[in-house]
Amino acid sequence: MPGNPLADVFRIKELRDRILYTMMWLVVFRIGAYLPIPGINASALTNYFRGQTQAGGVTDYLDFFAGGAFKNFSVFMLGVMPYISTQIIIQLLLVVFPSMKKIAEEEGGRKKIQLWTRFGTIFVCLMQSLAVVSWAKSIPNALLIDEKLYLVIAIVTVTAGSLFLVWIGEQITQRGIGNGVSLIIFAGIVARLPNAIFALAMKIQAGDLNAVYAIVVLVMFIGVVALVVMEQQGQRKIPVNYAKRVVGRKQYGGANTYIPFKVNPSGVIPVIFASSLLTFPLQFAQMMGPNVKWLRDFAYFLRPAGIAYNITYVLFIVFFAYFYTQVSLNPTEISRQIRENGGSIPGIRSEKMEEYLTKILNRILLPGSLYLAVIALIPTLVQAGFGFPSELAYLLGGTSLLILVGVDLDTMSQIEALLKMHHSEGLVKKGHLRARNL
Repeated sequence: MPGNPLADVFRIKELRDRILYTMMWLVVFRIGAYLPIPGINASALTNYFRGQTQAGGVTDYLDFFAGGAFKNFSVFMLGVMPYISTQIIIQLLLVVFPSMKKIAEEEGGRKKIQLWTRFGTIFVCLMQSLAVVSWAKSIPNALLIDEKLYLVIAIVTVTAGSLFLVWIGEQITQRGIGNGVSLIIFAGIVARLPNAIFALAMKIQAGDLNAVYAIVVLVMFIGVVALVVMEQQGQRKIPVNYAKRVVGRKQYGGANTYIPFKVNPSGVIPVIFASSLLTFPLQFAQMMGPNVKWLRDFAYFLRPAGIAYNITYVLFIVFFAYFYTQVSLNPTEISRQIRENGGSIPGIRSEKMEEYLTKILNRILLPGSLYLAVIALIPTLVQAGFGFPSELAYLLGGTSLLILVGVDLDTMSQIEALLKMHHSEGLVKKGHLRARNL
């Protein structure tokens, strides 16, 4: 009799330990989101944000991606965004400077790049925490201690908090299940769900939002989730034939296989990268804006609900979809590996293999990245028209849906692989997460 897949997940010791280990660190993250920086008056912050009239502004946007830690001025208020921003900068530098790329390809080069990324994260955290400190001084009765003492404590605490989150993410990736950094962002978004539902219920009860509109939009988002799953699972299979080789008394090769090129090879990475890169200047503009006019104007110009932000967001998604795919799926490297293993693509000459793979990749990547951008934008624009509360607007917006679905599919794939390794049937029918062929 076939077993229950969910029961198998907790019956297998290795998988059970990995899941519990991951959950333990995610609980630590959520607890830390409510621990304020020493010297901060939590009640003064609550009164200040409660009295703000602008809903869905930059502060709400930053708080959303920090899992509610930003408005709490918690030790984790910057989240993992400084680390992601630094990763983007390092990856761009590797492309611009061939000498850095050469170092990365040497033995031990990956560790050097990771070390540079950590040092860069510290620098970004120090800059962002300094902006946060300047903002806190402008909030009435927010500080309980001397400004100079708070300056030192806040910078050290917030920087250490972000670095600790990055360490947690690395531990989850190595010893838990899923990508640790992505799961931290995932957990922060999911944690906002109860407040979002409560805010929606209050708005319907007060008569500010038609219940029929709410149902229509929620049904629409179910459809968007289905579209996201289709986009994440869709792939183009490139057939590869391997010639037979005889080494001693053994025969190798002779197999026919394929290269699975996903419609969106980079997954949810472009969305996370684009959001992180836009969050970085927005945070500076929001924190320093009250004292500097041009920064205040910039924060309004690039507000999340504005046209400028959404156009920039689409361009960044498309750019990072291409950029990350070229880094992770290099047609030159794939062609070299195929030739070295005695393989060939039917109907394609060996010297034309790289050109063919590049052509195929570009054909599926452009519509895939545009599809990703459209999904990220449409729900947010529709919600703005219906007047949804900002908590739910950000939660059900295309950005959060793409992150939630993408991270969930990636984590499920890892669980599926571990189940199959222990001779289980897997989580879904036929024991595998099926991909859509194009």
